[in-house]
Amino acid sequence: MRVDKFLWHIRYYKTRSNATDACNKGHVSILAQKIKPSREINIGDKIEVRKEQIYYSLEVLAIPENRVGAKLVDIYRKDITDPIQLDKLELLKFSKDYYRLKGIGRPTKKDRRELDGFME
Repeated sequence: MRVDKFLWHIRYYKTRSNATDACNKGHVSILAQKIKPSREINIGDKIEVRKEQIYYSLEVLAIPENRVGAKLVDIYRKDITDPIQLDKLELLKFSKDYYRLKGIGRPTKKDRRELDGFME
């Protein structure tokens, strides 16, 4: 099976074209070699995927026939991602929340008048 198709089947990418683009950009590698989207994968291959500034590592356990549900993904791959990489993901989430709290949005006209009144 093609590597882009496999990554789409196990839900690492939302669309197959996203998986193909990631391979073309060099975000997917096997044995530390950047690969083309058409590269055939076999059971036992170790794939490294760079997604959202994190390097995910996975091992191919089986090859699915079709795209699988989220609960069945673990049948086809084993996640061997380094825990340090997962800690990085948590830090990235916290750093984004630091600058702007979720749901605050832009100030309204009323907020602006209150700020102007406060500054005078």
